[in-house]
Amino acid sequence: MVGKILIVDDDPVQRRLLDAMISKFGYHTTLAESGDQAITILRENPAASFQLILLDLVMPGLDGLGVLDKIRQMQLKIPVVVQTAKGGIDTVVNAVRSGAYDFVVKPVSPERIKITIENALSLGAMKAEVTRLRKTAAGKLKFDDIISSSANMQRVITLGKKAARSNIPILIEGESGVGKELIARAIQGTSRRAKNSFITVNCGAMPENLIESVLFGHEKGAFTGATSRHIGKFEEADGGTLFLDEVGELPLSTQVKLLRALQEGEIDPIGSKRPVKTDFRLISATNRTLLEETSKGNFREDLYYRLSVFPIRVPSLRERKEEIPELARHFLARFSMEEGRTHIKSVSPQALHLLSMNEWPGNIRQLENAIFRAVILCEGNELVADDFPQITAAISPSALVTTVQTTNDRSKISEPSVHTIDSTAPDPRIDPVCNARTYPQQNTHSTRLTTDEGEIKELEDIEAEMIRFAIEFYNGKLSEVAKRLGIGRSTLYRRLKELGIDDDPQTDGSQSSKTA
Repeated sequence: MVGKILIVDDDPVQRRLLDAMISKFGYHTTLAESGDQAITILRENPAASFQLILLDLVMPGLDGLGVLDKIRQMQLKIPVVVQTAKGGIDTVVNAVRSGAYDFVVKPVSPERIKITIENALSLGAMKAEVTRLRKTAAGKLKFDDIISSSANMQRVITLGKKAARSNIPILIEGESGVGKELIARAIQGTSRRAKNSFITVNCGAMPENLIESVLFGHEKGAFTGATSRHIGKFEEADGGTLFLDEVGELPLSTQVKLLRALQEGEIDPIGSKRPVKTDFRLISATNRTLLEETSKGNFREDLYYRLSVFPIRVPSLRERKEEIPELARHFLARFSMEEGRTHIKSVSPQALHLLSMNEWPGNIRQLENAIFRAVILCEGNELVADDFPQITAAISPSALVTTVQTTNDRSKISEPSVHTIDSTAPDPRIDPVCNARTYPQQNTHSTRLTTDEGEIKELEDIEAEMIRFAIEFYNGKLSEVAKRLGIGRSTLYRRLKELGIDDDPQTDGSQSSKTA
């Protein structure tokens, strides 16, 4: 889903107008007809469910100022835009003092409300990012600071909160780039050790001959070059938390010493005559399946069961695509600040649609890099689909156009049925991510899978169209075309000849098929 906005207004006509207007901008909406109902909705949903509240000030029962007071008591960090037909200065001052981000006077124009929403979401994302960075640096990051609107991540957070109550060893499993260290830091920030050190070790980045020295330390003179005593990571983590990232990369010789440290709560520095007691909480992470590694003899079985007393699996980004819009805004806020491009306020619905179709093998880290690149490429005030050329290239042309059947209830969207549409047709389509009508912005060369008579095309015809499109897309650079199509260059040349495609485009210095 995209950003969800809670609309609170006692006037049914005004609610419907705002609902239609905001849905057209590409946001999902939830409607409340009173202040009491709005507070009930906020209490029954996770804190990250809503990105903005559009609040009427004058309502019977609990009015807008009362709702603002309740929101402050609930410690919710959701930006609130208030609206009323009475725009006196006293009303504005009271609303802002109560925590409102902005103020609009009814009737509000679509342009005004759109800009207000974009500015509020942008500022909210920037504040949240600054808060996250400060908490991470101070070791005070908590689960409420993690973007987690999906049910899959809510299960992870529930497990993490339970694990934080004790010193139980935790094994965090998941693909590279899913945010395992973030979960580990949140466990540390929620535990009794929150004020103590959080020591991280990347087990896959250390030379094998230095691993023991880095982890357990060494005494002066223990080996050639040991000119002074060195305190290892286990001692540094005394009283705090030790995070072993990619623990599956540890050599078997080090695994033995790690097992002893877990069992006895003491370590043996290299060259030391006596063991050293240390009080640490161990959190491990791996992108491997350690149980399979034990069967292969690459990981000690007894150590595996010591580490995985409390396993937590972090789902991949493709398993929680509903978080992509909020993650995109989060990274946009960060990189727009870092790069001095704060005029970029939002991500367009079409761009979010594009991002939602990608499979993200690199997970959140890949999405982060994609947003970074888009911020640099962006020439307007919002990121559009054209700012993500690499993502477009990774998605098959036939999947770039999807349709869904709409229902009267915007909260119930039917499953998308994927099929191709003539790129020259002017009819709008429904974006399955944001439930808003959109038009293709990326490329107008999407391959059709059917003939004009409605029959499925032959594979050879589809392949020929795909190759022509790739050659045009990469400006005749055959090396790049072959790479992106996943075939060898000689295979590409052969298919060009077999399919009767012009085989002499302007290449990037590689031979043409005539001379290959």
